[in-house]
Amino acid sequence: MFTESVALKGKVNIIHLDQFGNTKDERNIENLVVTAGKTVIASRMAGNTSALMSRMGVGTNNTAAVIGDTSLGAAIAAGNVVLDSTTASTNTITYVATFPAGTGTGAIVEAGIFNGFPGVGSMLCRTVFPVVTKGAGDVIVITWVVSIS
Repeated sequence: MFTESVALKGKVNIIHLDQFGNTKDERNIENLVVTAGKTVIASRMAGNTSALMSRMGVGTNNTAAVIGDTSLGAAIAAGNVVLDSTTASTNTITYVATFPAGTGTGAIVEAGIFNGFPGVGSMLCRTVFPVVTKGAGDVIVITWVVSIS
């Protein structure tokens, strides 16, 4: 008898830049692929029309990520951006989003990937991390790699 299992795992890289493009901070964080995200993946595999992941959001709630999360704990209204790129290679998919100056400003402690606006679209992943204080002139680039193994 064959036993097969599929696991989804994500890693998040956050680069915090000042207004001149200098790196202020860089972090690598594990994340959680949530049930709603797994449902979207299964739907897409069946040929259904669930929207593709297209946005990334940030927020200010540091409540631990759990498998049942469907949205950020406290999304920042101006902290939602369209993905810069989505790239699939072998068993990974990489999402990149840039939060430019004036977008997502504040004490950021959570991030998520969505197929629509956070709170409206389905969430694929959520992560919580120590505070990144994004000033009005700062830029944050988040690269999120989801592996299927």
